[in-house]
Amino acid sequence: MNAHSDSIDIAIIGSGFAGLCMAIKLKEAGVRDFFVAEQADSLGGTWRDNHYPGCACDVQSHVYSFSFAPNPNWTRQFAPQAEIRAYLEQCAARFDLAPYLRFGMGLTRAVFDEAQQRWQLSFSNGRQVSARVLVSGMGGLSRPALPDIPGLDSFKGKRFHSQQWDHEYALKGKRVAVIGTGASAIQFVPQIAAQVAHLDLFQRTPPWIMPKPDRAISPFERWLFKHLPFTQRLVRSAFYWALEGRVVGFALHPRLMKTVQRIALRHLHKQVARPSLRKTLTPNYTIGCKRVLISNDYYPALSRSNVAVVTEAVQRIEPDGVITADGIKHPADCLIFGTGFQASDPLPRGCIIGRDGVDLMDTWRDGAHAYKGTTVPGYPNLFLIIGPNTGLGHNSMILMIEAQVAYILDALKQMQRQRIATVEVKPSVEQAYNAHLQDKLKRTIWNTGGCQSWYLDPRTGKNTTLWPGSTWRFKQVTRQFALKDYVAGVATANATPRAVAVAHANIEGSLS
Repeated sequence: MNAHSDSIDIAIIGSGFAGLCMAIKLKEAGVRDFFVAEQADSLGGTWRDNHYPGCACDVQSHVYSFSFAPNPNWTRQFAPQAEIRAYLEQCAARFDLAPYLRFGMGLTRAVFDEAQQRWQLSFSNGRQVSARVLVSGMGGLSRPALPDIPGLDSFKGKRFHSQQWDHEYALKGKRVAVIGTGASAIQFVPQIAAQVAHLDLFQRTPPWIMPKPDRAISPFERWLFKHLPFTQRLVRSAFYWALEGRVVGFALHPRLMKTVQRIALRHLHKQVARPSLRKTLTPNYTIGCKRVLISNDYYPALSRSNVAVVTEAVQRIEPDGVITADGIKHPADCLIFGTGFQASDPLPRGCIIGRDGVDLMDTWRDGAHAYKGTTVPGYPNLFLIIGPNTGLGHNSMILMIEAQVAYILDALKQMQRQRIATVEVKPSVEQAYNAHLQDKLKRTIWNTGGCQSWYLDPRTGKNTTLWPGSTWRFKQVTRQFALKDYVAGVATANATPRAVAVAHANIEGSLS
């Protein structure tokens, strides 16, 4: 495919785990007419964008990697960000994806053209491309959520979100205000607490924190994994089943979370000596309702004499500090937001436009939804990886990505074999699937644990992010693409010769 051609069979958006997995599997199936469009100038998705101090995965590295591309060289049980990013670069090199990667090409608009039965794509570098199939690997955690605090723009000091960490700015000796206590904050606060003059941590609700069973992986273990790969497969399998077992407490029998809560409380009591601070850091909801975090150094950092945990609500920002609801001013040279991502609104309005000019954001007005987390009625040949209700509270997202990629690949094979131009999930099928899903979610800890979390859509209270079951169950659900669930379209008479040619499988046999 020439770099400037305006037509492609399959366009993949995003080069994180999802986009790369799709590309690798297409290439393995003999497909060559595709590209991976990436808005940044290098690959890696979340693991390129998040590089704040202490950034690491909270799932064991042996499970947080592709099943078909184990990495014997992880140095720790929980891989640090730089190693995960390097792993993704290695995968791209190993599977020779360079010819398919298009950097500096962010998707700005995708419109389904009913006459052509193709997606018309506009990119940030000015390119216009027509694609038969659109695969979104844009991820749920890619748009930073910034709180809407009065006076924010009047702040004269330095300010940034943890995803846009400014490594040039020296924190040593500064007064720092950190807003938010989510997964990112509990990783970077311990890293910066010792350098700063004073740190105010503004906490709305304390997170539950479990001990982090992290350790270095010895050179001998790494030698074993490299020379006797079955040893790493055994370790991966052991971690997988240990993590998978946790779904019982989260989704099936939330009462079991009380036992887990006791371990978290013991961790808190062991690490925080001051009763008043301990009280401030004790959550008032059941563990698991929000994301369960793991850390061995967060509580000790908050116990330092130069760190204060502020529980009064932030009222406004002034040029030189933060004013809380009690009228107290907390002077600050630097504001850091650890406020997470727009998980329930992962795409900007105007980005994906389906049949009859309907914006995906309008289809999702009452919360995001999709069939098997992958397809949406009214959006033919659009496949979402890590779509609605595919998130996990208990295991590795890579397992979900691989299952969805297999499902999409099966769809493409069937379309080619049967000479189908478009597939679009039937609204009744998608509605029945989601009604069942929401019914199961009602009983989970995320919906019954008594907290407000980013798992729930702020407008409707519906859980639009998590999968209420085991990863092997999701793998079963997505094992086969059933054409009966879809409306199949054949190429129309007024489609371009190119569209018809593609619809009639001019890459004959390459997917079979």
